[in-house]
Amino acid sequence: MSAGWASSASTMRSRARPSSTTCCAVEALAHRRRTLIGALEDAVPASSHAATVARLRCFRGIDTLSAAGLCAEVGRFERFSKPALLSGFLGIVPCEYTSDQKRVQGSITKAGPTHARRLLVEASHHYRHRPVVGQGLAARQAGQDPRVVAVAWRAQRRLNARWAHLRQRRGKPTGTVAVACARELATFCWEAATLD
Repeated sequence: MSAGWASSASTMRSRARPSSTTCCAVEALAHRRRTLIGALEDAVPASSHAATVARLRCFRGIDTLSAAGLCAEVGRFERFSKPALLSGFLGIVPCEYTSDQKRVQGSITKAGPTHARRLLVEASHHYRHRPVVGQGLAARQAGQDPRVVAVAWRAQRRLNARWAHLRQRRGKPTGTVAVACARELATFCWEAATLD
């Protein structure tokens, strides 16, 4: 009986080690990802969204890929007269059931582009951590309009406080907190994109 257990343990250990084929496949995918991001970074300066992408990159959690994706999904941020309209377009506002004096809010509407909504929710997770301008973010903010950098810093402080309040004090689930912060992040992105 013990010999069978030893052979099964040996088999489990060998299965736990990644094979050389798996390692090569992962390295190939990582190389392909770096190549595609490099091509995107080369293409962005020639696009019509170059200025907006540069402004959005000033935010924590948003780099070239996310900024280009948001610009592709939203288009021109100026077409929204106020940030609440952008949030409604992205589908990150709660649905509402109203009857006489009773008003009940439900889950988010999920109207609009799912990719942009996913990008904002992923970026909002970066605001769990205390506000700080790291080396990478400082490099992305270098040479940008000081007003945009100020908006990005204000977003860091506000969203970190919001995350702490909703998660720790009110005990909301992480997903709910991330969507709430994504809604506010969208309004900060609108402000930065429409400063002119």
